[in-house]
Amino acid sequence: MVRKPSEQEEEYFARLEFEKLKKLEGEKLKGLTEGEKKRLKELHYMQCPKCGMKLIEMDYKRLKVDKCSECEGIWLDAGELDAVAQLEKSAIDKFFGVFKK
Repeated sequence: MVRKPSEQEEEYFARLEFEKLKKLEGEKLKGLTEGEKKRLKELHYMQCPKCGMKLIEMDYKRLKVDKCSECEGIWLDAGELDAVAQLEKSAIDKFFGVFKK
């Protein structure tokens, strides 16, 4: 009989996997020179991670949300998802309504 993992188990293993990948990326980052880091930041800053096009920063209720000018993907910086989660349901519906076509 196959046992399905609980939500806590799934969260635990997802967190372990994230920490492992974060550590690998940290080791890779240590090997880069300051010039390489600056070049990469300039190359990727405000570019859509999905399609590579320009991101447009939009202000909504003190949140700065990045929206892709091409694929219209919505990207949140660290902490912004928590801020969205704190909004009331009606405010969340309005929030996502702003970004619909």
